[in-house]
Amino acid sequence: MRDTVQGRDLPTATVRTRVPVPLRFGDGYAVDAELVTFHGLTDGREHLAVVLGTPAAGTVPLVRLHSECLTGDVFGSARCDCGPQLREAVERIAERGGVLLYLRQEGRGIGLYNKLDAYALQDEGLDTYAANAALGLPEDARDYAPAAQMLDALGIGALDLLSNNPDKAAQLRGLGLDVQSRVPTGVFATEHNVPYLRAKVLQTQHTLPLPELPGQQRWSSTA
Repeated sequence: MRDTVQGRDLPTATVRTRVPVPLRFGDGYAVDAELVTFHGLTDGREHLAVVLGTPAAGTVPLVRLHSECLTGDVFGSARCDCGPQLREAVERIAERGGVLLYLRQEGRGIGLYNKLDAYALQDEGLDTYAANAALGLPEDARDYAPAAQMLDALGIGALDLLSNNPDKAAQLRGLGLDVQSRVPTGVFATEHNVPYLRAKVLQTQHTLPLPELPGQQRWSSTA
């Protein structure tokens, strides 16, 4: 496989372990999954594939690239929409058949501590992208080459992508994947995350229905 976006050859990743794990969510939803680990990922991180359901004959799997968010996924932070998106993705992929790639890319790749530093700047009025820039960090440091390797190792060359982010689809296509369509996720707005959602629409053209969102507001310092 060749990365035509960054002009480098990607080594072939291989499956390391497959383990059945029953998943249980706080709202009572339950589903059986298979968790898959890998050898040979380019960034050396412990990314994980969550295989859910089986696609119907003649259809492509539904795939979500979900970047790790400790605050949202684990602690239920209302400052982002990551936890609800993860919960939604698991159920929708299980119904359709496909894979959720859980990518260890906290804070769009800048790490947990830097993400929390950026939160402090957001409390002072900067949006999520301007806060990263003020810290001398990229707006989005994520590289989806490991995701392409994982999909290749799972035998997935064609897929529908569950995402509002056009960059994810563009990177995967540039890495040789056949992204046949991009399927939008739901809108999970709270009183605390509206500036975050608005910034994603205005700065990186996420396909969220912006007219449904209230006007710009500061982050709550108690979130």
